[in-house]
Order: sequence, then C-alpha cells, then structure tokens
Amino acid sequence: MLDFIYYPVSFILWCWHKVFGLVFGEASAVAWVLAIIFLTFTVRGIMFKPFVNQVRSMKKMQDFAPEIKKVQKKYANDKQRQALEMQKLQKEHGVNPLGSCLPMLLQIPVFIGLNHVLRMFTVNPNGGEKTENYFFDKGGVESYVNAKLFGVNLGDAIHNTQILAGEAASSGWHWYVAPVAIPLMIVASIATHLTARHSVARQNPASATQQTAMMNKLTLYIFPLGVLVFGALFPIGLLIYWLANNGWTLMQQRLVYTKIDKEEEKKKAEAIEKRNTVAPKVGQKPKVGQKPVQKKNPAAQTGADKPGQSQAKKKPGSPHGFAQGSSTAAGKKGSGAAKKPNSASAPKPDSPSDAKTNSNSNSNENGSGVPGLISDSTKKSGRKRR
Repeated sequence: MLDFIYYPVSFILWCWHKVFGLVFGEASAVAWVLAIIFLTFTVRGIMFKPFVNQVRSMKKMQDFAPEIKKVQKKYANDKQRQALEMQKLQKEHGVNPLGSCLPMLLQIPVFIGLNHVLRMFTVNPNGGEKTENYFFDKGGVESYVNAKLFGVNLGDAIHNTQILAGEAASSGWHWYVAPVAIPLMIVASIATHLTARHSVARQNPASATQQTAMMNKLTLYIFPLGVLVFGALFPIGLLIYWLANNGWTLMQQRLVYTKIDKEEEKKKAEAIEKRNTVAPKVGQKPKVGQKPVQKKNPAAQTGADKPGQSQAKKKPGSPHGFAQGSSTAAGKKGSGAAKKPNSASAPKPDSPSDAKTNSNSNSNENGSGVPGLISDSTKKSGRKRR
C-alpha cells in the first residue's frame, strides 16, 4: 500500500550500506548504523531548502503578528471574514502557512518507511525464510540479521508487536534489548528537547498566542517525554535514526539562524548608512537646489537691538567719553563754512596761545563749554558778511 515510500527509503539505505560495507564489511553493525545515519542526512539534505523557507516564513509571520491580532480582534464574531482577511495579510507579506509545516510533513513518511523496512528484515508476511526486502536481496537480509550492536540486532525493540497477515508475527518483551535501547531513548529525548528549546527561543514574544503557547509546550515537554516512553516500541535502528535526525536539526538550526541574523544586521547597517549619506554633514556645502542655512550673528545684533544706542564708535583716548566722529565732522563743516568767506580778511593767530584763547572765548559765548562747537554769533556774522 505504501510501497511508494518503502522503496525509496530502502534504496537510499541500500546505497549507503554498500558504501560503508566496503570499509567495515557488509555484516558489520557499524556499516548498518552509518547507513541509517547517512540515510537521515540524505533526507534532511533534500529538505534543507524547504527548512530555510520555513524559517523565513515563520520570521515574516512574527513580524506582522500585531496585524494578525488586530484582524482577529476586529472580526472575532465573523470567522469567515477573519479567514479572508488573514489570507490577504499572508498574500501581502508573501507568507505561505504550509511552508512552515512542509519539512515536518516530509519527515513523517520517512520515519514510517524506515520503521517498516527495518522490521521487515526479520518478518515474512507469507511465511518461510526471508529472501528479499524491497531493494535488498537475500545476502543483504542475512547481513542485517547477523549484524549485532552490543549483542542486539538493529531490528529488535524492548517491546515488539507486529501484526502481519492477520496474526502476530513477533510479540512480547525483549529485556535483553533494554541496555542498548534505554540510553538511546534518553539521549534522543534530550536532543528533542534541545531542538525544540532552540526553536522556541527564536520566537517573538509579541507574536505569542494561545495556539503558539500550546504548541511550545508540546514540543518542549510532551514530544521528548513521548520519545522516552514510546521509545520502547521502536527498534534500535529507528532510535538511531531519531537521534541522528535531531542532531542534524539542531546543527541546521544554528547555521540557518546565524545566517539570517547576519543578513538582518547587514540590512540594518545598509539602512543606517543610506540615511547618513542622505543627511548633510557638519560643514558640508549644500547640494544644488538646496538652500543654505543662514546663521545669525548674535554679536552683530547686540548693538542694533538695543534702542537709543549710538552706532558711532568711541574714539580711544577721548577724555569725556563723547562720540567724536559726528561732532568733529560737524565742527569741521561749520568751521569750513565760516572760514571760507573770511579766508582773505581773517587775520591768522600769531601763536598757538592766541588760537587757544580765541577758541575758549568762542566756546564761552555759546555757553556750552564744549570744544569744537561753533557759536551762533560766528554763524550770524558769517551770514551778514556774505
């Protein structure tokens, strides 16, 4: 009925057994153990790309988990509309919900097929001697039956119950298998827990729901406990497959998660660098079309902002602290206007002392007492002379 699963599984196992049989001998238990391990690696290698797609799909679903919660809350009473909106969100973000389940679904047929193939090495549904087992001929069957791992056949289990052709082919407890099976069961259970723990640690707490919390508990505790309890029903070869499968998964998760983390860090660094290149740097000239920022000089505005303050600078060395620039210019203008018409008739002072005396008398007549100012009498006299 499931020959489409049994034949491919037996073929991969047959190929690896031939490879390691050349080194360790076809009847060696080491050759069979390595054949089972590399059967696991071959199947997981085929499913590597779907596993990477699964991780990326789960990451995207965690990123837009808040939007999913909004949709669930908005259409809580309309399940049909909620499903449609969820499909729209998944389509917008490019997420395939089946992509996260594909690797697990592909492993189930391999597990079932390997379990059946290993058991059928010692069971003949038609009765009589076993002469072939799918891709294995009589020599391959005999090499498997004679291969012993610590005195135990790889097809034996602690409790073996097989119903074939309507009757019990082999049943009962085989306690001589326990010394080999129980350590494998414990290690396989621990490996299952570590694999689930590493996967759960990658989840975003913001995207946690009741369903995800329930699944986390199942993968963290129920599945490892199931391997520990129901491992008594698995043949030794199948326990080796389970252990190799979890070991591969743990290693693969570390590699893929590390690669995805580096990709995200690179994207963030590129975004920051792009943002920094767009923004103008300090002291950088503005680009064409960009208006330069005019900086206000507070020192230049202090004098203009104060009302009533004179814009003229004080002349250093002034004894009275008056603004000398405007008064001197006015004095020169007035004196020039007074002196020009009297240049021919006005007598020149004989000495500096006489000039000083005349200037003092002029200032006293004005009543100001400020040197450099021209009296009104002088201006009037000048006008009369014209």
